[in-house]
Formats: sequence, structure tokens, C-alpha cells
Amino acid sequence: MTVLDSRARSALRGLENYQPGKPIEEVKRQRKLSSVIKLASNENALGPSPKAMAAVRQALASVHRYPDAQVTLLRDRLSKKLRVDPASLVVGNGSDELIVLALRAFVDPGEEVVVARPTFLIYEIQARACGATVRIVPLKDYRYDLTAMKLAISPHTKLVFIANPDNPTGTYVTKKELRAFLNGLPASVLIVMDEAYYEFVRAADYPQTLSLIQDYPILVTRSFSKAYGLAGLRVGYGIAQPSVIGAMNAVREPFNVNGLAQAAAVAALDDRAFLERTRGLLSEGRRYLMKELAALRIRVVPSVTNFLLLELGHGASTIAEQLLACGVIVREMRAWQLPHCLRVTIGTMPENRRFIRELKRCLSSP
Repeated sequence: MTVLDSRARSALRGLENYQPGKPIEEVKRQRKLSSVIKLASNENALGPSPKAMAAVRQALASVHRYPDAQVTLLRDRLSKKLRVDPASLVVGNGSDELIVLALRAFVDPGEEVVVARPTFLIYEIQARACGATVRIVPLKDYRYDLTAMKLAISPHTKLVFIANPDNPTGTYVTKKELRAFLNGLPASVLIVMDEAYYEFVRAADYPQTLSLIQDYPILVTRSFSKAYGLAGLRVGYGIAQPSVIGAMNAVREPFNVNGLAQAAAVAALDDRAFLERTRGLLSEGRRYLMKELAALRIRVVPSVTNFLLLELGHGASTIAEQLLACGVIVREMRAWQLPHCLRVTIGTMPENRRFIRELKRCLSSP
């Protein structure tokens, strides 16, 4: 746990920091390995969009200028693509920042936020950092229990966070489940629908939340980090009623999205070929991994994302360490209170095969 200055805010006492996946270069250096693959952070296995890379190279000549504070061009492109009013859009330094902006804009210290567990850790961490009271609702068989979450809402609740699909489970909330949850909610509650993995989902009963924004208090957040391969540039966007966006803009820093990121995101939106290649690679990799893991009799939580949650029992942490020693970085899940599980990003086919090969070796070792 981080040591805090005695003058730090009381809400920060006992707060656990988010621990990201280990960087490849750090593992190479620490383990003295020449070849390391990272299947821990749900990054795009193909790398960045080629069109985005070209746009970044062109934008380099302007890095001495401040970026467009309103992110005008990207908001305009998103407006046309999504068929929403530009006033309904806010762009952030990754969708993580949008989560923080929503908390800063709508939650006073002592008010309540409802989150699931396990889910994306940033919801709870940042809510507590803002001084909010966090009400936690356990998942039910690795899926959001929206009935229980609705019952957890009180007169003091301001935000409810729903990751759809969820991270780390890869499961999703259906159209029917979401409609039932939204009907009858108090107007004082804002629902944050985190759709960071939206582009990967092909399920027919997955909700199209943009059609609900005019009728329900919903903020939808999406990301360029996953499907578009821009995790290192940090670009996310939110869609909501203009009044919600206005409140978030009131607490947003003026130059929160850098110029290179803006240029890359605009170009990536037009790179349909890259997006389809990403989806194709994901489908092939998921089929392969599911088949191999089934042969090993490892339970895998059904996922619609670019990662899989594996049940490995009490030895999961040991296996994660053994894989790391072999140059395969996966996500150990104790921080999510899933010590019996590992999360594995679907990689390129050579990466997937290497993971299975090393996993078999770990499982067969005494």
C-alpha cells in the first residue's frame, strides 16, 4: 500500500491503488528474457490501426501547439458516425477519465455509488477517492445481477456503474435485463454504461444503449484502446443528454486529450479494414483457445470480448508466476477477489499457441 502524507484527504486512507499489467520491457529486464508476450491487459493483438499511425506521423509537426480543447474534429466525426448531437459527446483521456469526470460532476462526499463485484476496479477506487459511499453487489455466476443492483439503490444513490461487457468476466447484460432495470429508476440516479469492449460484441440480445439515452438517465462510455489499438494514446468518449455532458465539461481539464491522440482517433474511425481484421483474429483465437482449454478441462467463463477468464483453482497464482518465468504475462486475479482465476487476452495465433504450450507445461509440472 502506498504511504500517504499526513495531510492527504481522509478518503484516501486505506485506498488500494490500481495495479496495471506488467510491461513487456520490465519483465524482459527483470527475468533476463529475450522474448516476452503480454496477454494481460486486453490490448489489440494486431497493434494500432495503420491509418491512425499515419495520422500520428503527420500530426507530429504540430506538437508545439496546444491541442483543440473542444476536440472538435473527433466529436464531429463521432456525431456523424453515431448519429447523435455533438453536444451529446465528451472526449476523455481514455474512458477511465470519463469515469472520474462523472464522479466529480455528480457525486458529493457521502453520497452513494453502486457497483458490482468483480468488475472494473476503477469504479470503486475512484468513487472512494471522491469520498463516496460505495454499495457493492456481487455478480451471480459471473454475470451482473441487475435485480439486486436495483434493490441496492437508495435515496442517496447518485451513480450506478455497469460494465457491459464486464471486465474481468467477459459476460454481458442483455437488452431485456437492461430494460427491466431502467424502468422505474429514480430520476436522481445516473447510470454509467461502460462499453469499452462494445466493438467486439456480436450477440443479438446485446443492448444498443444509444437508442435509450433520450428516455433514460444514461451515460455511455466507449474507448479507442481496445478494438482500435490506441491504448497508449488514451482516447475515450462519452455519450449522454447534453445536460449530463455539460456537467462533465464543467469539471474537465481544457486540454485533456493530446493532439496526437485526437488525430489518431479520427483516422482510426475510418479504418474499417483494420477493425474487421481485429474481429477476425479475435474469432479465430477464441475458437482455438476454447477448444484447447476444454481439452485441458479448464472452465472458461463465456466471453464476448477479447479476453477469457479461466478457473484454475487454488494454484492459479502459482501458474501465473510460472507463466511469467516463461515469458508469458497473464493477469493474476487476486485484486478482483478471484484468487482461483486467471484472465488471458486473446492474442495473435502464435501468441495463443505459445500460451497453451506453456500452460500445459505448468500444469504438468509437479
